[in-house]
Amino acid sequence: MNRYDPGEDRMSFKWFGPLALLAALVIGDQIRINRPAHKYRLTVEVETPEGRKSASGVVAVHPDRSYSRRGQTRTLGDAVFVDLGQGRNLVALLAHVDNKLVLDDINYVALRAYGAAAGKRVPFSEMSRQTGIVPVKGELIPVLVSFADPATPGTARTVAPDDAEAVLGKGYRLQGISTEVVPNGYWPLDFGGALGEPVTRGIQAKLPWLGNTGNPAATALQAAGLPGVDGIDAREAFTRK
Repeated sequence: MNRYDPGEDRMSFKWFGPLALLAALVIGDQIRINRPAHKYRLTVEVETPEGRKSASGVVAVHPDRSYSRRGQTRTLGDAVFVDLGQGRNLVALLAHVDNKLVLDDINYVALRAYGAAAGKRVPFSEMSRQTGIVPVKGELIPVLVSFADPATPGTARTVAPDDAEAVLGKGYRLQGISTEVVPNGYWPLDFGGALGEPVTRGIQAKLPWLGNTGNPAATALQAAGLPGVDGIDAREAFTRK
């Protein structure tokens, strides 16, 4: 017959505290490592014959606090798709061009835009405390493309920020691009509302071929005449997770 030994409960409880503390330390360290340094909203506004149309998306900028990516900062989020009506669209990619396609510059769009607006350097560590909406101009503007048929990657064309009419037609003009730092929220519980704005997703619903095999993202970038497509992960110009 087994007899109840209260000492067993005391031994179990003895280990509960240290194990709970260890778990809290591990979880806390993972939050420290993976929490965004800052988030920013990128907004694209376009004048059309039907009036102004706009769309925006929130992206999160993550430094490599664990040095698992050789110190490389990364951005999570989606390209911004603006539905202009009449079958037209404009997409601000997560990419820039500097002789070739560059994916890393999107990490610093907000940082450099706030610095340009302030007329001085803004430290990366202070980005989460920035306020207000600032313009994104010149070389900070991401690559802009338009799809004659969003369901077909080969219909992509590059749109010049100062001459949108050449691709979109008469009466279409880029009104401006702006950025705004938004609160990090309670990552990883930033599901919206008081918890903080989540990273915006939805580009695959607009460009359904993004999930297909065969690298259709590269097909789109090549159709748009963008340089250096072979040297990058083309899908990251549209979405990063």
